[in-house]
Amino acid sequence: MASIFVELGIILIVASLLGLVFRAIKQPLILAYIATGLLIAEFSDGLFAVDAYQSLAEVGIALLLFIVGLNMDLRILKEVGKTSLIAGLGQVVFTAALGYPLIRWLGFDPVASLYLAVALTFSSTVIVVKLLADKNDLDALYGKIAVGILLVQDFIAIALLILIVAFDAGKLSSQMFLPLVVKGALLFLIAYIAHAIFKKYFEVIARSQELLYIIAVAWCFLMALIAEQFGLSIEIGSFLAGIVLASLPFNIDIASKVKPLRDFFIILFFVILGTQLTFTGVSALIVPALILSLFILIGNPLVVLILMGLLGYRSRTSFLTGLIVAQISEFSLIMIALGVKLGHIQQEILGLTTIVGIITIAGSVYMITYGDRLYAWCAPFLKWCERRHVHERKLSLHAIGKQYDMLLLGYHRIGYHVLKHLQEQKIKYLVVDYNPEIIRNLMERNIPSLYGDVADDEMLQELKKYRPKVVISTIHLFEDNLLVTQAFRKANKKVIVYATAKTVPEALMLYKKGADYVIVPHLLGGEHIADLLKRKITDKKHLQKLKKKHIEHLVSLHNHHKI
Repeated sequence: MASIFVELGIILIVASLLGLVFRAIKQPLILAYIATGLLIAEFSDGLFAVDAYQSLAEVGIALLLFIVGLNMDLRILKEVGKTSLIAGLGQVVFTAALGYPLIRWLGFDPVASLYLAVALTFSSTVIVVKLLADKNDLDALYGKIAVGILLVQDFIAIALLILIVAFDAGKLSSQMFLPLVVKGALLFLIAYIAHAIFKKYFEVIARSQELLYIIAVAWCFLMALIAEQFGLSIEIGSFLAGIVLASLPFNIDIASKVKPLRDFFIILFFVILGTQLTFTGVSALIVPALILSLFILIGNPLVVLILMGLLGYRSRTSFLTGLIVAQISEFSLIMIALGVKLGHIQQEILGLTTIVGIITIAGSVYMITYGDRLYAWCAPFLKWCERRHVHERKLSLHAIGKQYDMLLLGYHRIGYHVLKHLQEQKIKYLVVDYNPEIIRNLMERNIPSLYGDVADDEMLQELKKYRPKVVISTIHLFEDNLLVTQAFRKANKKVIVYATAKTVPEALMLYKKGADYVIVPHLLGGEHIADLLKRKITDKKHLQKLKKKHIEHLVSLHNHHKI
């Protein structure tokens, strides 16, 4: 058997090579990592000590959920908590209720059907959060609701795993279940006390960046270990650890430092997941696997879409939230494996779940990654699921019945500077953003603001009614900038449109489609530095003035980093 160093090196080399291939054909890197695990399991012939990397994979899960918690505002969590709870519970109940008769129709016995129906209701928190982070959508309204739904599912999955173990001779042992409730309450109490302690002393700790980093990571591990000892999951403990630090002024600094560590370990999680996807009697299971995969890829999102619509959300928010449940979870595999171990179900059920896992994970990766395009295709057929989008209208009161000379689409980063200039010039403007936290903070400061997503055709139609003279889009997505440019150019040839692009080809395309000026952030930054060095490189006094002004500006940005 090779050393850990050699094994780890081979894993990373194979993952990087497959990553290049998958990137070249424009496929998500998650699939490359899972494929790495499949290759290692198939061709290593037992030379790799896969079990040795399981703990390392769990580190990646813990850090991933820790960062999600760090980026959560408790006010937002409180707001979407009710929605997440209803949608999460509703999706589990309806999927299980519809799945059981379907699985029975496929010829499986009642016990196996019950196991499968329940296992297929859970979605992968790790995969979804990684995809949402890659899309920069964790702060979007649907992203926050999605994370809440996934955590609700995790709680249900953990409770069911305990119930399965506690089930003895047909009777449920309350001696195992009731202490779980007490331990869960105790975990939240520990988090509450820790929050008060950190709030009082963390400023002292933060004076050393190195100490800040190590204490933050240690806190993540401590909560994960406590949760695991309590019979809960490391996901719940890690997420709660992040929530505790989320309201502190150093949460952004901590998240930026932990992300590189998270990225390394999360690769191992997906590789290990790939090694565990083994098959038994594949040929006989293909048809049932395809039927159940379609049920999950279509049925699960449809259930969430309907529930979200009934709760008063726009079709786009409901649709994108629904996509996050279009795959099965690692908990699904764990539950089925436990059923096999206890002798409740046959080994072939695990093989069936594995095939469904591969199909749904691969399919949902594309669905989530290209969710905006999917919605554009499906939008004309989704109006039936809307009620009056009550919740999203609450974030739009400042804009109703008014007209504005300028629309600022997107506030974070570049938009912050633009807004500051607009306020100084006393221009009649309206800020539009898809992050409810940003809109809420702007409304508290009496800044005209509107919650909305420009990728939604209905929202674009509403924005055009304001008949602005200037539209400035600082949104990072090329497709959204293209929609904005074309929509406003078509509505009014005289309107001035500023768009944003990440690359030169994107900028040239936006110019071709009618943009008056395209902002390319990294090019503007480079040009500014070059101009500064050219004119003032040896002027010490001038640089000191710039330094003072820059520090004041950075402090101002730091104080407003949550807005």
